[in-house]
Amino acid sequence: MTTSTRGDVKDISQAARGKDRIAWAAKEMPVLRLIGERFRKDLPLKGVRMSGCLHITTETANLAITLQAGGADLVLCASNPLSTQDDVAAALVSEYGISTFAIKGEDEDTYYRHIHAALDHKPNMTMDDGCDLVTTLHTTRKELIPAVIGGMEETTTGVIRLRSMEKQGVLKFPILAVNDSDTKHLFDNRYGTGQSVIDGIVRATNILLAGRTVVVVGYGWCGRGIASRARGMGSNVIVTEVNPTRALEALMDGYRVLPGLEAATVGDIFVTATGNINVIDEPHLEHMKDGALIANAGHFNAEINIAALEHLATAKRRVRDFVDEYTYADGRQVHLLAEGRLVNLSAAEGHPASVMDMSFANQALGSEYMLQHAKELQARVYTLPADLDKEIARLKLQAMGVRIDTLTAEQDKYLNSWEAGT
Repeated sequence: MTTSTRGDVKDISQAARGKDRIAWAAKEMPVLRLIGERFRKDLPLKGVRMSGCLHITTETANLAITLQAGGADLVLCASNPLSTQDDVAAALVSEYGISTFAIKGEDEDTYYRHIHAALDHKPNMTMDDGCDLVTTLHTTRKELIPAVIGGMEETTTGVIRLRSMEKQGVLKFPILAVNDSDTKHLFDNRYGTGQSVIDGIVRATNILLAGRTVVVVGYGWCGRGIASRARGMGSNVIVTEVNPTRALEALMDGYRVLPGLEAATVGDIFVTATGNINVIDEPHLEHMKDGALIANAGHFNAEINIAALEHLATAKRRVRDFVDEYTYADGRQVHLLAEGRLVNLSAAEGHPASVMDMSFANQALGSEYMLQHAKELQARVYTLPADLDKEIARLKLQAMGVRIDTLTAEQDKYLNSWEAGT
């Protein structure tokens, strides 16, 4: 472990490798690069102290470099104990001078010590992935709240928590729900999660997906992506849902829809993607067949009742990196991947950089928007304005060399009138 006044990382000697990987990811992030070029000229975040609790990956590093280019004084910590890429953390500290507190595999005490270290920066703006930073700020670091003008939230789970805070009247400053931007959840959640979760499962297990029965728990945008990619690999996909509209959509998309307890008896691989607690619970675990694999794509490992799994098992051992084998009294063996944490970031590298390009473009433009409009906003959860969302999509198409049509004057007038009829 290397500790310095600028952070707490595992091994600072890995910095050169981390820098190379950050540069590789940057090649796939043209929208963020264009925003960074403007930020260097305009310095829209000059003098802003920012604390970010994010997955410390190559893509996040490029966001941090962009924010730094815009003038932000930035400190980072990890938003998940297993998602940190240690060489990237080292590079952020050593090569880019960005204080970073993150170590892959850190225990819970270290995780929260790092969050407090990021809050010691006395931020004017927060950037969260899961709401742990904001929650800590609202519970044990309340004295820092008066200096905070606003923040951004990256993930579905975090937005759920923030909307609960808003509803209960405890949220103390405005938050932009970056996750709710079309260029985030329609692409990152669906295509990014879909590919990276399958990647994480395959890296952890080296199994063939073709012919297996994959149970996707939850059919939101992440669940849609996972189901699509699993089917593309030749799997038989079952979806479980509590929302009748999403269940109907899954059915019409060609998937089997079953109650969770029925799916538990036939599934080979289970993937949770709900943002809720114990969606795989003790009754499901009791009915799983020998050799079942369980993975989580949601932000927190609370989606799987791990305590119940520990209770059911008579023995536990680690059989591969990121694969724990639980043996039941009757001899059945059930396998938990990545300790129930985000399998795509724990056992693999997370989303491809090209899709995070749009997600982090939302974060960068969101921070600029928040600084410009915070005085007009209440302590509520907001969505990034549609015109900024569309600008990100336009820049992405431009970078990909794709041209689209524009409305004629006649068409624009027609869409903005009511007089014309049959």
